[in-house]
Amino acid sequence: MASMKVEDLPALLGTEIGVSEWHHIDQQRIDQFAVCTEDHQFIHVDPEAAAKTPFGGTIAHGFLTLSLIPIMAKEINVPLEGAVIAMNYGLDKVRFLQPVPVGSDIRGTFVLASAEEKRPGQWLTTYEVTAEVKGQDKPAFIAKTLVLHYLG
Repeated sequence: MASMKVEDLPALLGTEIGVSEWHHIDQQRIDQFAVCTEDHQFIHVDPEAAAKTPFGGTIAHGFLTLSLIPIMAKEINVPLEGAVIAMNYGLDKVRFLQPVPVGSDIRGTFVLASAEEKRPGQWLTTYEVTAEVKGQDKPAFIAKTLVLHYLG
């Protein structure tokens, strides 16, 4: 999809807008996230201790996987026609459904859930993002992310 027109938004509700590239979750990425967030829980950063858990090894922080939404959204690159900028407006709901083991690949599928004009020249869109884990039946998370578009 090249771009979305404001007048087409109602017809696109419930439609899959795009699927991102795969993103590899390695131990280095997990460790860097732990440093940034100061969340050094062993299940994320200590492979030896994590190997003794039911997960059999380290797992990504849930917020690490969630933090990939902006790059995944950029990859699907479906701008709202006439927008001069689109900004993260928050999240309405997030559910972490399964852990993401180190060495996994995830990608996001974006479905347009809602679109409303907040005021003239400002549109708020909500996307349901499902983070698929390659080779797994259950997604890592499902989140509703909000984007505020400023039209020029």
